[in-house]
Formats: sequence, C-alpha cells, structure tokens
Amino acid sequence: MEFKVTIIKEPKAEPFDVVLTHPVTIETLVKRYGQDLPYRVIVAKQNNEVHELTQIISAPCTIQFMDIRQQEANAVYQHSLIMLYLKAIHDLMGRVVVEVTNPINKGVFTIIHTFEPLTVAQVKRIEKRMWELVHEDIPFKKEIFTRNEALNIMVDDGFSVKAKVLMADDKLNRYRFYSLNGIRNFFYSRMVPSTGYVDKFALKKYGKGVIIRIPHAYSPDKLPEYRDDKKLYKAFGEAAQWGRLMGVSYVWDLNEKIKSGEYKELILLSEALHEKKIAEIADKITRSGRRIILIAGPSSSGKTTFARRLCTQLKVNGLKPIYMGTDDYFVNRAETPLDAHGEPDFECLEAVDIELFNRNLNDLLAGKEVDLPTFDFVEGNKIFGDRVTKISKTQPIVIEGIHALNEALTPYIEREKKFKIYISPLTQLNIDGHNRISTTDARMLRRLVRDNRFRGNSAQKTIATWPKVRNGEEKYIFPYNGEADVLFNSVHIYELAVLKKYAQPLLEEIGPDEDEYSEAVRMLRFLRFFATIEDDSVIVNNSIIREFIGGSIFV
Repeated sequence: MEFKVTIIKEPKAEPFDVVLTHPVTIETLVKRYGQDLPYRVIVAKQNNEVHELTQIISAPCTIQFMDIRQQEANAVYQHSLIMLYLKAIHDLMGRVVVEVTNPINKGVFTIIHTFEPLTVAQVKRIEKRMWELVHEDIPFKKEIFTRNEALNIMVDDGFSVKAKVLMADDKLNRYRFYSLNGIRNFFYSRMVPSTGYVDKFALKKYGKGVIIRIPHAYSPDKLPEYRDDKKLYKAFGEAAQWGRLMGVSYVWDLNEKIKSGEYKELILLSEALHEKKIAEIADKITRSGRRIILIAGPSSSGKTTFARRLCTQLKVNGLKPIYMGTDDYFVNRAETPLDAHGEPDFECLEAVDIELFNRNLNDLLAGKEVDLPTFDFVEGNKIFGDRVTKISKTQPIVIEGIHALNEALTPYIEREKKFKIYISPLTQLNIDGHNRISTTDARMLRRLVRDNRFRGNSAQKTIATWPKVRNGEEKYIFPYNGEADVLFNSVHIYELAVLKKYAQPLLEEIGPDEDEYSEAVRMLRFLRFFATIEDDSVIVNNSIIREFIGGSIFV
C-alpha cells in the first residue's frame, strides 16, 4: 500500500510530496520533516481542516504544519495550557472551582475560588507542579461520548454550567472530552499530544486571581515583556459587574433570556449602560478643560459611533465639539512608505502628514481660520478649499485614528491639552468557566459582518486579511493603550447572538478547498453554543452594534 502526502511546512513555503507505505500520525511526519522549523508545530491542517498531531494519515492528502503564529494553533496551545493548569491545581488543592475569565497583561486571567485568599506561595507551588507535569510528558487523551454520557459526566464532575451549554445544542450527538491523569474536561478547541508540548508559560499572582502568561503569536519562542494593564483589569471587572447586573455570566444565561423573550430588556439595559459610561467620560473631559480628545482602538471597536455619541454628550454639557479623522492627513500617495513586501503601508505613522496635522490643530486651538484637507482616496492626494474652519477658544476637537494614543502623532501639542481614550470590545461573557470567548474573535465577527454588508467583502477575504490587521494593531495600537486617560468597553453582552444571524451563513459559504476553511469551522464551532436573536429591531439606531449590522444614523 502506497499513497502520496503533500506537506506544507509553513504558510508560504513550497509544498513537497512524500510517499508513505503505511499509516502514520501527523506527529511522525513533523518529526521527520519539521526538525528545521523555527517554532514547535502544535497542530496541522489536513486538507484545510485542523487536526491534532495524533491524527492518523492513511490516504492521500495535504498536510500543513501550524505553530502558535496561526490563530487556530494559538487557541490549541492556550486550551492545552489551561488543562495543564487545572490539573496542577487539582493535584495540590483538590476539586476547587477555577474560572478562566479574560485576557490581560499578555496572558489569561483566572480565579481560583478558595476559602482563604490565595497567596503568592500557593501560586508558585502550582507553577512548580505544572513544570513537573511538563517534564513527565503526559498524553492528553481524547474521549468521545454520546449526548447522555456527556451530560452524566458533567453533572458527576460538578460542571453544571458546562452541562447546560453542551445540552443546549440538540444537533450535536457526539462530544469530545480530554483527560489528563485523573481529570477530564470539555474544550471546544483541540489539544496538543502531551504536556511536554506546553513548555512556555509563567504564573503571576495578580489582584484576586492568577495570570497565566503565554507566548505571543509574534514571538512564539519566549514570553512577552510583562506590562501591568491596570485600566484593562478594571474594565474587565466592570464588565463582569455589568453581566451580573443583567443576570448574564455565561452563554447559557444569555440563551435563556433569548428563549424567554427577556433579551429585549437586556438589549435596552446594555445600551443604557453604554450611554451612562459615555456621559461619564464626557463629564470628565468637560471638567478637565482639555480640548484635544484623541480616540484609538483596534479594528471593529466601534470608534466612529463612539466618537459621534461622545460629541453628543459633550454638546449636552454645553460644548460644541468638532470631529476630525486622521485619514484626511495621509501623505500624498506617491510619498506613502512601503512595507517589507514593497506594498504601500497606510498604517504606519509615517503615512500621516504629522507636520500639517499638528500645525492645523494648534492653529485651531489658537482661534485661527484653518483650511482643513480632505483626502481624495481615488487620486491619492489631499484637497484644500472645501473645509475652511474656525472654532472658538472653548470648543474641543474630537479626533479618531489608529495612532491617536501615540505621542508621536501630536508631538507639537502639550500633553496637558490632550485627553486620550482607548476603546475596545472587552467581552466578559464566556461559554463556561474554562472556555472563554476571545475578544479578537468577537471583533473579527463584527468586521466580517460589516465588511460583507457594506464593503462587499466575503467572509473568506475578511479571514484572509485578518492576520495583517492584527499585525498592525500589535505595532500601532496595543503598545499605547496604557497612555489612555480612560478606557471605554464597547462590547454588548448580547451582540454575538445578534451577529450569529449574519455571520453564520457567510462562514458556511467557505468550502473545504479554501485556506480559510479551518478558521471558519473554528468560529462556527463556538457560535453553535449561542441561541440566535432573530429580531434585532429593538436595537437603537445609535447603537455601536448598528455600525456593523446596519441601521446606524452615524455610519
């Protein structure tokens, strides 16, 4: 028996063929042909579908190796590490409740529920036990159970929320669990073959919990430099408090409100919380007397809607803000810097005419008449003469742009004149205590829906370009969120149930022959846990979510 397997060692590497005479695991192929790769292979695609390295290959196919630079592999590494963490806690502390909540400080925040406050010494013992398990190289064992078997396991193991979520999907009849030397759990991601694969991590006691520090996708061979994101910690804590206020901590709670019809009140309450927060920010700006308001955030954060609503609240306070975007200050197309691939880099700071931007702002602040440019994206040049503007010495200027929090954008304006705002949808709603919903996934779903409805882009194109978007965020946005005076969480606790209606059919259009198929499958896998809000007419027309699904008065 002979069959041919095509191997792709890295995303842009040339494929090559090998002839096999008997079935082998993907892990065997990695050991034979992947020894020269820069980073450890975590999972692999078999014909564009992600599989564990323990998958047996017995027929012709294409195999693409994946390390944690790819989103799907990154999720596998994180879930494997969380399972390792839960095992170490079980070994040292028994059956205590552990919650995996949200990303923070370049890691994942967790809470271990104990009668006494957790100590630094206890955290160090958990980390030590994790390393012992890594060195033992214990296999993660996959087990498949029927619906009734899965329910009984979850109830017996004390995972009542997991049981409710799993049973909510009546189309799923087989459930994949993983066990690790005495503990068993359900993750919607796959796992690495053994604990020896999860060899880069650190634990840090933080606040009332523990941060599991994880390698970054852009530096897979080391842990990122630690940075204390106090504002993010506070924002996630506030989001959890909002969830409790609305009676929604997990997907199951949201699904119940959808089934009962209570979701309409939930939507109204969530919108009211947004409005209250925006009003509080407007009050802070008014009290500060600062006139340059700078807003930045990653893709699909709802920056445009937020900026418009902030302007409205500033007007309520008696101010008359004007709105400006940095896109009108691009250098002329011929002067745009090129990236490493020789293509125009519109995201780098050098693509902005900083001198003109700062001169215009300072002149406006001084009460001078200014000829503001409008950028012609067709011709690639700035046009003057259409926006001659003059403002009073009390009017604030609201500016939204990718580099807004970077001091290098406004070097000629005194820091005390600037009020900086970071905006991002920081989802606190998780599937259950151990399966969290990535804020990155929530943003990609927003973008996927918006780009299809308003820009004519397929879901396949959005997924294909997402890594480039993320790369720009890592370089130009995330390093500066600590500069913000306030952080606005633009998430709506109900939004994934709304986005599902629009996103699911788009994701289902991506076929097995497409490179983006595995990512579409991964997104569909966690969307299946959500009930769908079919009637979204109750969502107000100035809602941030309207920026993505349509019906916005601002966009």
